[in-house]
Amino acid sequence: MKLEASTTRGHVVTLIFVISRFHFITALGFSIDLIHRDFLQSPSLIISSSQIVLINALRRSFKTLKQDTSADILSDKGEYLMKFSLGTPPVETFAVADTGSDLTWIQCNPCTNCFQQNAPLFEPTLSSTYKPLSCAPVSCNYLLATAYCEDTCRYAIGYGDQSFSKGHLATETITLGSVSIPNVIVGCGHDDRGSFGASASGIVGLGGGKTSLINQLRSLTKGKFSYCLGSHVAYPSKLSFGDDAVVVSGDAVVVTTAIITKTPTTFYYLTLEGISVGNQRIDYYHIHTPSTSNGKGDQGNIIIDSGTTLTFLPIQLYNQVIAAVKVQMKMKEMKDPEGLLSLCYNSRWHWAPTYPQFVLHFKGADLKLKTGNIFVKTRRDCVCVGLAATSSEAIYGNLAQMDFLVGYDLETMTLSFKPQDCTKA
Repeated sequence: MKLEASTTRGHVVTLIFVISRFHFITALGFSIDLIHRDFLQSPSLIISSSQIVLINALRRSFKTLKQDTSADILSDKGEYLMKFSLGTPPVETFAVADTGSDLTWIQCNPCTNCFQQNAPLFEPTLSSTYKPLSCAPVSCNYLLATAYCEDTCRYAIGYGDQSFSKGHLATETITLGSVSIPNVIVGCGHDDRGSFGASASGIVGLGGGKTSLINQLRSLTKGKFSYCLGSHVAYPSKLSFGDDAVVVSGDAVVVTTAIITKTPTTFYYLTLEGISVGNQRIDYYHIHTPSTSNGKGDQGNIIIDSGTTLTFLPIQLYNQVIAAVKVQMKMKEMKDPEGLLSLCYNSRWHWAPTYPQFVLHFKGADLKLKTGNIFVKTRRDCVCVGLAATSSEAIYGNLAQMDFLVGYDLETMTLSFKPQDCTKA
């Protein structure tokens, strides 16, 4: 569909977000708050200088793209923290929530090679519900491809930024708010390294694989979860499960697209057909789409990830989008003072600048983005386009998802978007 010429006026948003506590829970649905990792480390700094949050997130986002494999590029350890308790009696901890991985693991005692964390190491011998996972009747690598048997199930998992964890697989009780969920498969890390902040003790896997927390809670949540990432770090955002995660239209328009099943099953693949910048539509330039067992070929050409800041596009598509922005922007170009983004503008003398409207054309869903989803400030007088090029798998990052309720339904394999002020969700 060819769009009419359109522009949008609005604030340029500079923040992205993280995870914490439950408000309430029933047998059918529950919700938790989202908290930014950098806010936990220095709340006063975040409120007074929000650009620092964005710059830190951008650096972490670029760092993970130095690897070649598509299975690694989503492992951006840094944006979202989930507060939960593990064991009996419950021990409270924070871990990075990652929709690009499956295994939930935290650092355990004894730890021969661990990254620094604020909380004490988890002590499995003090938990009455901790049980090492046996090698039978189900083989270890059936549950997790990188698991193996050595008396009991063990694992070794690596990420694109050179982070890794090695340890034992076990079943343990996870407590989310006031509700305890028994027999959840977790990893107990004894040899761990990576770009984790001291607030984190490990990873919470929210991907689509067998061992992800999403699939292990499926009988409770009916395969539904959603998040709403707000544009201001001082206000909590939301992560919801089950009936609480259903995206209902109300006063706003809901658009829905299909989630495509591909290998690896960890990732949530969507089909992007094109991008509109103002009145110019640019069709997706197909560079490389891995073959699939179901023969769907060109479908599933972009991954949606809540743990990667930027949206990464194939080089040709990115170049055409950038060219379209240059034609429609009236401000003077400048170099990004942080050296991170390729197209920036000097906004010093522009009190109410006009920005071109961006529309992502997913299959069956035209998603109209807000100004802050694309245009970001890295300095007070510098506005940049929050996109980047990649020669690997395309990624729809969390900056472009802010202030949308994003709902996953793994029973119908659909993803829905609803515009929403996520600070009021």
